Amino acid sequence: TGKVYRQVYDVNFATPLLAIFVGLVVIVGFLGLYPSIFLLYGSFTDAPLGVPGHFTLANYIQAYADAQTYKLVLTSFGFAFAASSLSVILSFTLAWITIRTNAPLRKLFELTAIVPNILPTLLVAISWVLLLNPSNGLINVVLIHGLGLKHAPFNIYSMAGLIFVEGLILSPLAFLIIAAALKSMDPAMEESARTLGSGELGIAWRITFPLMRPAILGAGTLNFVRAIESFDAPAIIAIPARIEVFTTKIYREALGSFPTNQNLAAAYGVGILVIALIFVYIYRSFTSQVESFATVTGKGFRPREIDLGPWKYLASTIAFLLLILMVLLPLMVLLLVSLMPYFHVPDGQTWHTLTLEHFRAIVESSRTYHAFANSLFLSVVGATLCILLAALVSYFTVKTKIAGRGLLEGLVFVPWAFPGVALALGLLWAYVDFPIPVYATLWILLIGYVTRFLPYGVRAVSSSVIQIQKELEEASTVSGAGFFSTFRRIIVPLMRPGMLAGWIILATIFIHEFSMSIFLYSPGSEPLGPLLYFYYLDAEYGRMAAVGLVISVVCTVLIALALKISRWEQK
Repeated sequence: TGKVYRQVYDVNFATPLLAIFVGLVVIVGFLGLYPSIFLLYGSFTDAPLGVPGHFTLANYIQAYADAQTYKLVLTSFGFAFAASSLSVILSFTLAWITIRTNAPLRKLFELTAIVPNILPTLLVAISWVLLLNPSNGLINVVLIHGLGLKHAPFNIYSMAGLIFVEGLILSPLAFLIIAAALKSMDPAMEESARTLGSGELGIAWRITFPLMRPAILGAGTLNFVRAIESFDAPAIIAIPARIEVFTTKIYREALGSFPTNQNLAAAYGVGILVIALIFVYIYRSFTSQVESFATVTGKGFRPREIDLGPWKYLASTIAFLLLILMVLLPLMVLLLVSLMPYFHVPDGQTWHTLTLEHFRAIVESSRTYHAFANSLFLSVVGATLCILLAALVSYFTVKTKIAGRGLLEGLVFVPWAFPGVALALGLLWAYVDFPIPVYATLWILLIGYVTRFLPYGVRAVSSSVIQIQKELEEASTVSGAGFFSTFRRIIVPLMRPGMLAGWIILATIFIHEFSMSIFLYSPGSEPLGPLLYFYYLDAEYGRMAAVGLVISVVCTVLIALALKISRWEQK
């Protein structure tokens, strides 16, 4: 029987499996390595984009022999370290209050980790500019008039303002990582320490924090990489404040100067890529070497809820303040601005002049209509292609023992370490002379989105693939079904919850992506991310806020569906 089974498997599965695997390696390798090679090429050539040139080291000499570059590196590192540290402090505080204490309304505060995902990060930065800019920021004006101050107490156009906003933007991801670790931590060690007479502070310092160290370091390192590669908040705050970080320098050289110098921008792009790769490696080290911190065993347990006594109301107040900073203030200011005929500090007459004109303009403006159409196309088609590719990759890396599956997994996660601006530069160089005309079209955006966010899809689908028993495939094989029939009729239906949830997450990201889009779009293929940015630069705040709120409603619906699907998967 075993011999017959092996013969059936070889005929029905092995041959097509190997062919599909090779094709998958070629596709994934092409998507990730092709722009990487051309980013290097652009940094080593003396000719502009699309023109044949000669090998040169002049771009690296110009970039890294300049003393200002090392000031740029220090500024970028300082900004990324401070923003990631702030995000970890805020997220750990919120996670500890909502998961380990008896603070009132603590379950409500978990929304702080979900709701920010409905707002484009570009709009979060813009909302804080509208609140804290020194000339007419709403909070500054209220404090000046209320306290009789001569000068605005806050200035968002500063390094502190940039760190504050980026820290808020990064906090939801850090919360998810730290909260998951807190939920899965066995409280037996804490109970033992409590039995021996340790107080809550001593337990937290000697036991809870050390056990949480991998999650905290992992979240901090990952957010450090995200801050280094971030362009959303720097585009809104750092550029007007004349604060130079890696991403703003690349933007200035590639798009924001005359004449542009894509070669020099590529040399800076290689530098930020090397930094990102180093810290991604550190992140993987923190998240892989966790055996000595393992506390979860086969024995069931529930984390102990700490009774804060009268301090529980203070804990709820702190959590509510974080909810205000991360969610309520940005949403409220955008809603107010979207209803104002023009942006101004609200007064007694403001409430009589509120209008829906900016929302009507969304329907009437051809530019806005085309941007929505482009983003919806990229969202639907891009997320579909990405999740189908992710399903195949997850199947091969999780369910097969084919030689080379580790290579496939490595190729998938190459773009994960790629900063968006560096990948965008690589794509520009790679596809400017490509035989298929995708340069300056919507298709280069689609390729860029799928390339960069494929790892997100793989992560979403892999959890569903792990749960599929091998016996189901074996039964299908013995019954005479080939690989394609088995994959379509058995594997895909069983992966459907993970695929649908992953599709919705990707669609939400694609619909408001900005950092890559600003480099890759052309006038005929402008998506919503660059549109919001140019509305802001043109001081069309009302229309910008209205478009942003519509995007947020769409993302809210998608995230609600993702949560519902994840509950179905757990049943």
